[in-house]
Amino acid sequence: MEYKNLPDLTSLATLVAVVEHGGVNEAARRLFVGQPAVTKRLRGLDACYGIRLMQRQGNRLELTAAGHRVYDFARLVLMQQRALVEDLSQLREGRDSLRLEVTTAIGEHLLPNLLLQFSEAYPQFSIQSRMAYSRQIQTHLATGLADLALLEQAPDHPDILVQKWLDDELLLVCSDNHPLRYTSLIALSELSRLNFVLRESSSSMRLILDKALRDVGIERIPLAMEVGSTDAIVEMLAGGKYVSFLPRFAVAEALADESLFRIKIEGLRIKRTLWIARTRSNIDNPAAEAFIGLLRHDR
Repeated sequence: MEYKNLPDLTSLATLVAVVEHGGVNEAARRLFVGQPAVTKRLRGLDACYGIRLMQRQGNRLELTAAGHRVYDFARLVLMQQRALVEDLSQLREGRDSLRLEVTTAIGEHLLPNLLLQFSEAYPQFSIQSRMAYSRQIQTHLATGLADLALLEQAPDHPDILVQKWLDDELLLVCSDNHPLRYTSLIALSELSRLNFVLRESSSSMRLILDKALRDVGIERIPLAMEVGSTDAIVEMLAGGKYVSFLPRFAVAEALADESLFRIKIEGLRIKRTLWIARTRSNIDNPAAEAFIGLLRHDR
């Protein structure tokens, strides 16, 4: 394969800097080079790809259609390069750190206690955690940007290993101000007469919920709002106007103290599994092994 005509990382980083910092002047300042050097790199990218990547609109440089594609590619390449540097740093330091990614609901309700336990049990390891959607996490695992993940859906990728972690269930809940708070069981047909606040459609929770409803013949339920946080949904339920489907682990304490109430649905129970995921190429990471051991012990 011929490599000499491919763009270098410096040129790609320059394009990203121009886009994200609003122009050549600021990009030059951030990159500690002169403006002519930035312009030369951009022209070099145009020549390399054989198409203009940026064009002037008034006083600003804007990406062309081709430029948008190269910009997205450049960001991914730079992220992977940064991950590679971190990986090599971990190898030098004895692989004593862990990059952990979790879905939002797990991050809000289960992760804080796990991090505290891990820090106390394994002070020799450092951990970096962040929340993302399941599909993003799968990509990060497969491309080496994450070491370990806790997910609400099992990834489907040949390079990702998954193992069962916890059993969970999506529960229909309302607050103590809702008319159904003492109703133990409703028919499926009643769902169409309720007002729902749910997680956004791209969340794992919502994907599982929508499939479960379709499986019993329900294509749509009345949706007042989509919210990107289970904690925020719980607060919104307090007003007594809405109901929601939320994970059992996220509402267990609220159900126990009766600030939330479960409403059972005849003919519908949405059971699911929470998963541990990692890449085949990273099965010898001692920090990951320690964290998985903690998860097993905490079950």
